[in-house]
Order: sequence, then C-alpha cells, then structure tokens
Amino acid sequence: MLALQAQDFPGVKWSVGLRHRASSEAAVDAAFQRAEIVRSWPLRGTLHLVPAEDVGWLLELTAPRVLGSAASRRAYLGIAEADVELARGIAVDVLAGRRVLTRDALLGAIAAGGVSTAGQRGYHLLWYLAQTATLVLGAPAGRQQTFALLGEWVRAPRRLERDEALGELALRYFRSHGPATARDLARWSALTMGDVRRGLAICGAQLATLELEGVTYHLAPETLQGPPPAAGVHLLPGFDEYLLGYADRSAALAPAHAHAVVPGGNGMFKAAIVADGEVVGTWRRALTAREVVIEPQLFGSPSGSLHDGLGNAADEYGAFLGRQARLRLPAARSDATAGP
Repeated sequence: MLALQAQDFPGVKWSVGLRHRASSEAAVDAAFQRAEIVRSWPLRGTLHLVPAEDVGWLLELTAPRVLGSAASRRAYLGIAEADVELARGIAVDVLAGRRVLTRDALLGAIAAGGVSTAGQRGYHLLWYLAQTATLVLGAPAGRQQTFALLGEWVRAPRRLERDEALGELALRYFRSHGPATARDLARWSALTMGDVRRGLAICGAQLATLELEGVTYHLAPETLQGPPPAAGVHLLPGFDEYLLGYADRSAALAPAHAHAVVPGGNGMFKAAIVADGEVVGTWRRALTAREVVIEPQLFGSPSGSLHDGLGNAADEYGAFLGRQARLRLPAARSDATAGP
C-alpha cells in the first residue's frame, strides 16, 4: 500500500488488519515499537502510516510542494526561519540517542529553549520538522503521540533518486489502488500531473491498463487475470484508503449517500460498511473491558445476507482487537451476538 491515511490511529491499525488477515492490533502495535512502521506527513501534508524504510524518500519527493504551499501559514503564525532552526536544534539535542518524547514533552523543551509554541505554532513546528526529515512519530505512549529523530529511528532507509522515486510511487499506488487513473494518483500524492506521467513512463511496463468510457485506468496485471473477488461485507474504519485513495469515489460510494459518510463535505470520514464493494452504511464502536459493541447505521433495510455478513465482519474486527464482538442493530431495537 506504501501509505495509509492515519490521523485516526485506532482506525489505521484496523486498515492494516483488513489487508493482513493474520494480523492483530497487538501485532501492529509491536511493529510500531520495533520501528518497522511509522507515522509522518508524507502525502498532502496529512498523517499517514508508512513502512519505515520508505518514509525518507517519500518525504524527499513530496514535501517540497507541500512546504511551499504552507509558507503563508508560517507567516500567519509568525514563525520565522530562525524559529524553525532553533526548534530543530533543540529537538536534535533532546532526542539524540534514540530517545522518544511525547508531543507535550517535546513542545515543552522547545518552548523552554526560547521558541513560542503557543496556539497552533507548536503543531506547525513539529509538522515542519517532520516534513524536513528531522522528526518522525514514534510508537504511541498510550493515547499520546511521541516523536523521535528520523535519522536515528529509521535504521535502514531506502535511498532513491528522483526518477526511481517517481516510478516506485506510481507502481505501488496502482498495484494497491488500481484500477485507478493518473488523476487519482496526482490527488493522492499532491504531485503534479507531469510527475505522475513521468512515474508511469518509468513503471508502466509493470502495469496493465483498462480503457473505460474514454478513461485510462492502471492496475496490477494479476488483478485482471484472477477470478472476481468473493462477495462479502467489510467494516472499514474512517479514512480508509478504499475511499480516501481516489479523486472520484463514486464507484464505491453513491453520490446520494456521500453526505452520510462525509457530513457537510468537511473532510471527516465516518467508518463505512461495504457490501460487495459498495458503501451501504456507516458504523461506530464502543469498547468495554471484554467486548466491542458495533452499531451499524444502514442506508436501507438489511437483507438476511447482509445481516449475516455484518455478523462475520464484526467477528473479524473483534478477533483483531482480541475481544468478543457484539452487533447492535438500532433500527430493530435488538442485539445479536456476532458469531455462533
């Protein structure tokens, strides 16, 4: 996948679980602790989960455009170049030796060193230092974000020249998101269409294409060769790549229901229920000490097969969390235990 949108941390862990069926939340947490996967802002200036070895070259490729567009924000916040460099020096000093500090502790050290972190200044400074490859998010400490030095935390980074990086980005995007268009990749990466076309020229021989209504779609060749995927029901977290990874989401999400998944079009995506590839509702969860309660909000009345599918999907999510799952159907005013 290369990158999964990750401002919802419990959600992105489940995004991994959906694609790695033998995984568990504990296994994903352990991968963070081992620095095999990390979070940073490598795409569109938004938090993503990325393999640790890939975060460096990805930032080098994408950050310049994002940083340029954020210059006015730095000016509005009154952050001068001297502030950034002083904050960078403080961060390097307090995190040296593979130390990890919580967000509040790191901001406290920066403020104590003479750089104001009031208001949104603190967040922007940490974001800027991550974009410029000084910081990376470390393993969470409970519900708190932590930060480490990218150069120390990621011990075996891949080094790619620009053309190599463009080809790698395009190849991995279309293999994991295809069928998708060049416009989809441009939106996902925030690169120019020229860069996207260059990447496709480099890796295109490793991809297949489809022509549909005058639009070219790129995808992995084996996707065309294999049998159609089995029908099923999935509980997707909010911000999952199944919807977030495309400029046009209408193939999976009917425009009539878009407001239910993204209320007000404000960029905040609710967790979605997908049946046979189509978004058919939203869901929310409640955790207790031993179970997870899943409450679907369907766009229509559930059929018997959808009800059974929801039970299976709830079981899968419960297994990932290591908890018993209970499915609550509010419209029917009844509870049904997921699974046998």
